[in-house]
Amino acid sequence: MNKETIRNRIEQIGIIPAIRFSSAEDALFAVKAVSDGGIPIAEVTMTISGALGVISELARNKPELIVGAGTVLDIETASRCLDAGAKFLTSTGLDLQIVEFAVKQNVVVLPGALTPSEIMAAWKAGADFVKVFPCSVLGGVSYIKSLKSPFPHIPLIASGGVTQQTAADFILAGAAGVGIGRDLINPEAVRRREPDWIRELVERFLQIVKDARSRRATS
Repeated sequence: MNKETIRNRIEQIGIIPAIRFSSAEDALFAVKAVSDGGIPIAEVTMTISGALGVISELARNKPELIVGAGTVLDIETASRCLDAGAKFLTSTGLDLQIVEFAVKQNVVVLPGALTPSEIMAAWKAGADFVKVFPCSVLGGVSYIKSLKSPFPHIPLIASGGVTQQTAADFILAGAAGVGIGRDLINPEAVRRREPDWIRELVERFLQIVKDARSRRATS
């Protein structure tokens, strides 16, 4: 898949599952359950023990999956993630060097940003999306709505505080998509190895996003 295909697929689905578990085994189980449920995207965070191995295994065994690297904090880590097979990079905060590196490598990048200045800088540097994190601390849905007024052309991914109760509101406020962790991938479901539990949540969130987009298109 080329960069344009990956970017379009992320925008089309509108949900980026954040995989944050202590073990590689838990992470792999979570990714498989999410993918089987209908979201072929996974942000494997660098906080996972053996994260690079997880990315490598997924890239090798599930080529249809858009596996990305999350919580990337420096260029060295970014480079190692791409070598492992990551198809996109995302960071918790804004590091323009990482954005510029991804642009040079022709890889989709979703830098984290919070303030209007950071969002502007990320977009000017070549970001494909800007992940507003943690958006809940600055008003959540109302903050995304406020940002879309001056930045209608920038695709924002709302991350931090997205739940079943708020996901539709983030989309209606103008978010291009949402980043979701434990509210999509219930830790207890992973601990008990219950993929159906996760698949049910995946299907629910997909329907929420689809319905909200339909409402936004007709409003």
